[in-house]
Amino acid sequence: MEEENKKSGKTGLIIAIVAIVLLAGAVAYLFKDGKDKGREIEEMTQLFEIEKEEMENEYSGFAVQYDEMQRHISNDSLIRQLDREKQRTQQLLEELRQTKATNAAEITRLKKELATVRQVMRTYVIQIDSLDQINKQLAKENTRVRQQYQEQTKVVEKLTVEKEKAEEKVALASQLDAAAITVTPHNKRGKEEHKVKNVTQFMVNFTIVKNITVQTGEKTVYLRITKPDGTPLVKDASNTFQYENVALEYSAKKYIEYTGEQQEVTMYWDVEEYLSAGTYTAYLFVDGVMIGEQSVTLN
Repeated sequence: MEEENKKSGKTGLIIAIVAIVLLAGAVAYLFKDGKDKGREIEEMTQLFEIEKEEMENEYSGFAVQYDEMQRHISNDSLIRQLDREKQRTQQLLEELRQTKATNAAEITRLKKELATVRQVMRTYVIQIDSLDQINKQLAKENTRVRQQYQEQTKVVEKLTVEKEKAEEKVALASQLDAAAITVTPHNKRGKEEHKVKNVTQFMVNFTIVKNITVQTGEKTVYLRITKPDGTPLVKDASNTFQYENVALEYSAKKYIEYTGEQQEVTMYWDVEEYLSAGTYTAYLFVDGVMIGEQSVTLN
């Protein structure tokens, strides 16, 4: 009996020790779990604060963009629309600033409002870009357009070099040449006008120089007018011609009957888009060769 009591006592002691160890482990686990949850809450709070700050920055950026747009347009109706959107954006920004980062419901609502503001802004950017070309961000969003623009810029840079080469080959009498080139901007009354907002047409006059060694017959003269940023004025993107193995867009073309004698030619471009102040350059091409260029500045 005494032996059994000793065994029973030892067994109880072991059970008690095991229970204490398990209890200590459970307490440690709960303590660690509590610390982990506290750390997670702290990290989530920091993320909410960062997200809130990013949203505030974006709202502020949109308000600044509306100001910038208003300074570059003259359409009163559009200015009023932009002012309304700017005030709405500023109101939402103020609501966001007064909202705590932990207020998930309000942050979610303002995030949805931000998506709407972003979409409205995009709509105005597209609309104003078609009038003023003030926002070059759209070109960056479209890789194909950006690459095409860069390629055309390189081609334009080569035009002057090509003209210099053409002048060196005049002695060979192997190509046509244009002289006395003038680019005259007109207003709607047909008068010369250099205020960009009043220009409705470009008139390009030039003389095809006499050259009896050039093959006579029908010739196609291509006129390419470039804007201050280097992009061409075109009615249809499919209107192209070949120049140094590159398809260049042209503004206008004209068929002439070349007889080898000096010949006066006039070409026109009707303005149907928004023009910005700056220098516009007219390039003339015949038989895949640039035969002349001239510029005019609008203010």
